Amino acid sequence: MEKYICIHGHFYQPPRENAWLEVIELQDSAYPFHDWNERISSECYAPNTASRILDDQGVIKKITNNYSKISFNFGATLLSWMQENDPLTYEAIIEADRLSMENFSGHGSALAQVYNHIIMPLANRRDKETQVIWGIRDFESRFNRKPEGMWLAETAVDLETLEVLAENDIKFTVLAPRQAWRVRKLGGESEWKEVGERIDTRVPYVCNLPSGKKIHLFFYHGDLSQSVAFNGLLNNGMEFANKLYTGFGTDREKQLVHIATDGESYGHHHKHGDMALAFCLEYIQKDKHVTLTNYGEVLEKFVVSHEVEIRNNSSWSCVHGIERWRANCGCHTGGRPDWNQDWRKPLRESLDWLRDEVIAVFEEKASKLFKDPWDARNAYIDVILDRNGSQQKFLEEQGISAKNQNSALRLMEMQRNALLMYTSCGWFFDEISGIETTQIMQYACRAIQLAEQESKKSFEEQFISRLSKAKSNLPQYRNGAEIYKDIVIPTRLTLERVGIHYAVASIFEEDPESLPVFNYIAQSDYLERREAGTQRLALGNTRVKSRVTLSERQFSFAVLYLGQQNIIGNISIDMSAEVFKEMSEKLLAAFEESNLGLMISLTMKYFGAEKYNLWYLFKDEKRKVLNMIMDRSLSQVETSFRRIYNRDYQLINSLKNDNIPIPSAYRTTLQYVLNADLRNALLDKQIDLEELGRIADEFEKWDLTLDDSLYIEQHASEMIEKALLRIQKSPDDINRLIRLNTFFDYLEKFKLKPGIYKSQNLYFELSINKELMSGTTADWKQEFVRLGEKLGIKVS
Repeated sequence: MEKYICIHGHFYQPPRENAWLEVIELQDSAYPFHDWNERISSECYAPNTASRILDDQGVIKKITNNYSKISFNFGATLLSWMQENDPLTYEAIIEADRLSMENFSGHGSALAQVYNHIIMPLANRRDKETQVIWGIRDFESRFNRKPEGMWLAETAVDLETLEVLAENDIKFTVLAPRQAWRVRKLGGESEWKEVGERIDTRVPYVCNLPSGKKIHLFFYHGDLSQSVAFNGLLNNGMEFANKLYTGFGTDREKQLVHIATDGESYGHHHKHGDMALAFCLEYIQKDKHVTLTNYGEVLEKFVVSHEVEIRNNSSWSCVHGIERWRANCGCHTGGRPDWNQDWRKPLRESLDWLRDEVIAVFEEKASKLFKDPWDARNAYIDVILDRNGSQQKFLEEQGISAKNQNSALRLMEMQRNALLMYTSCGWFFDEISGIETTQIMQYACRAIQLAEQESKKSFEEQFISRLSKAKSNLPQYRNGAEIYKDIVIPTRLTLERVGIHYAVASIFEEDPESLPVFNYIAQSDYLERREAGTQRLALGNTRVKSRVTLSERQFSFAVLYLGQQNIIGNISIDMSAEVFKEMSEKLLAAFEESNLGLMISLTMKYFGAEKYNLWYLFKDEKRKVLNMIMDRSLSQVETSFRRIYNRDYQLINSLKNDNIPIPSAYRTTLQYVLNADLRNALLDKQIDLEELGRIADEFEKWDLTLDDSLYIEQHASEMIEKALLRIQKSPDDINRLIRLNTFFDYLEKFKLKPGIYKSQNLYFELSINKELMSGTTADWKQEFVRLGEKLGIKVS
């Protein structure tokens, strides 16, 4: 009997990028990380590229890339983020697919995915086609091969979706068992047999389509997949493997046990789930009676004997089919039983209305510019993948003249955002004001903006009116219309808004010319800055240009900083050079005289009464400026505390020695100053062991606590990693090892548990370097082994 096991992970996060800036702005709920993508990558995606296998003593004996041994898919929008923000993890995932081809008879384990995770049965035919074409092209650009299989968002399927997959040479997809309707033996002689969730999941099936094409379907083992996601199967890797074995029967000579779950189970939803997966995979690999495989290899090795028909409009996460994404079907995440999801239907209807309005604009305007607008939309994925390298090539290939390039790109971006606004997560959760739903509304807002610019028609008012039917469960939001106005519209950008950001930010930047404005370019023809005490003045003439649509605008600005968060900024888009010169001379003269009243009067005269302030900055830059202002104030607070500390330390010590209660003001002083000392010590480029020793003794002496252990642990992690990199460059320097080991001793005194995932990887690389290990002294090896004990790695 031939037994095969395949584990599939669907790795995906909803796009979180600002629809205009196309970067993820700061998300405080992900602290100490910048945003949730960064946090989940640290907890799940990165660990699975170098997962730990432990020995009986809980010490790392092996590090392995899980992706190379499983079947997996990554959402295209997630990979685009990862390529830019976590390139090491990204490259390890690409490498894992190459390794899997070696493991599985030339079949790569990576599957493509419909581009931005829309519910395919609810999409029109053109959107289905674009989602598949974009998903394939994105996959090819990353993995350098054609995909054999494609993952459908929420495994939501209908016959038309399968037809589109087959038309684009996709060989297979994976579905839930309840999505099967009936099966029969190939040849058409036997009767159809309704199966549903009772379908035999141990073999692949073929689905013969109405067009005459065909596609293969795999139906994963439902109960085993549920156990991974919800029943604690990832608490123990051996139990995980043995549980998978229960999926085998005795009635087939060749059979496949396979599961499919959200990939985030392996580390994010279940801590150290990646390690359970790694142990499970190694355990199976050592079993001579069972073989790890992937779906492409199964199609090569198995003879497909049965055909299957699907249940149209079905999915893996809604027992009602696909109602979760268009109705209050009863599916929810379980947070508030008194809430309802009646808002789903009017939200879907509002977006469908907008999609159709946008189609009318697209066909009217784009038909005058493109030979085939819809073919052009399908080809636009190359621009999305590489704006710098492909934008002009696309425009040239489409025959777009220089004067029409801006309109052509606006129309393409209008369609791109109309697709993004259907990302499934917008309906999945319980409340319409949630970040996933406001995100898709933001894409709708961007599509409306572009449609109105190109058509000179108004769509937003009617869209808001339709959203008013989508009732929120939270009284402060009332309905979708209020949410759109309160949360979404304030995020909307124009070139003028970008100009305001640049103007306000330029007052604080050391080099304003290099100030990042994300998807925009800011070039100053003239920039003058002055500083007097806490006051600052910036004047400029700057051109802002969109990298995405090539729209651009010239503006003039004046910004006055009065200290703390007090900023007065003004901007003009039609000020002549003569007027700007006159304004600049007068404003600079008033600044030199410290004549605040005159400065304010002049800005009102030349720019008008409307003013801009700190709150017009984009979120990350705003936080950066506020932190800078706050740090300046806190440094004064620290100076005051430190003065008391230095002056009264002997007195406090005397109180302690005589067992006299220490006043709370003094305890606060000790707490503040010594925590500040610890933070400063961990921000240094080199580890100062003497300083850490002093601080550790003081913490113990006064029984102090850490103010922000997460922040300190993060910096300690970085120091360990940097120290190991230095050891890697100078492996014969035993003093570096001794200092790092001592550093760990101090961290234990502070009861700090920094993340050591990257450091463990570096150490493991050193430990398997035979040339290095054979050329070291006995003392060096002793310290190296000691460091391994600190990192939880055993050196053989």
